[in-house]
Amino acid sequence: MKSKTADKLATVVFYIIATGFILLLMLFVGYIIYQGRDRLNLHFITSAPTFMKEGGGIGPQLFNSLYLVFLSMLITVPIGLSAGIYLAEYAKPGRITNMVRFCIEALASLPSIVIGLFGLLVFVTMTGWGYTLFSGALAVAVLNLPVITRISEDAIRNVPQTVKEASLALGATHWQTIYRVILPTALPGLVTGLIMTSGRVFGEAAALLYTAGMSSPNLNFHDLNPFHARSPLNPFRPAETLAVYIWKVNSEGLAPDSRQIADGASSILIISVFLFNIISRFLGRVLDVRFSGSKN
Repeated sequence: MKSKTADKLATVVFYIIATGFILLLMLFVGYIIYQGRDRLNLHFITSAPTFMKEGGGIGPQLFNSLYLVFLSMLITVPIGLSAGIYLAEYAKPGRITNMVRFCIEALASLPSIVIGLFGLLVFVTMTGWGYTLFSGALAVAVLNLPVITRISEDAIRNVPQTVKEASLALGATHWQTIYRVILPTALPGLVTGLIMTSGRVFGEAAALLYTAGMSSPNLNFHDLNPFHARSPLNPFRPAETLAVYIWKVNSEGLAPDSRQIADGASSILIISVFLFNIISRFLGRVLDVRFSGSKN
């Protein structure tokens, strides 16, 4: 009787905690979106900021954030996926494997501001590139590399051992089994983790203050030549992201409507992060159903 009472009490406590988290998230998100509701329009999203004038938008900053996500994932995914494959399929227990895992844990625990200072020293100063979008992408790639490595390793380890054994029993090599069987089976978990990680990149600011810069040139979105200075596709140009722009507007306050700009940009940022999470879960379920159906 006592055990049943304790079980019911624990269940109630856990429900209260879960409800508290949901309410906290709803209040936080609702407050930010409510404060920026007046700027949730197409003009604000697509227009460029105006210096010391009202009515500016966040178009270049929003594009810079999306482009930075693309460049950073282009760098991080091949390296992190390869590291995950090594740790899940090839690494044997020993000092080397323990050292690799220790380095991954240490890198994951570094504050983003420290990685930003490292990027300033290496990617900005030593390379001579200056404040560029590519420098920011490299800094964020360093920040997210341990996360993607963990995601890849866990997704690969979660593949049933019987699937791997069946492939090897049919005469496939170890690499053929990884490439043609394990990775496709682990794809739902990989896609979910990678998109959620890209959402983290979208909201990063500390590491980008010292690498991508706090300004953006007057971009010509009709010029798609990545070698031109004003082309939005040029990775070697300063690129103020949306999160950095929010910090800059709040700290400088040069525009008469700086508070409204910051509120609107914050609303767009949090909506974008939510979209990343929703899309990741949707794609994960779709891929899981698809691959489960193909197995059956």
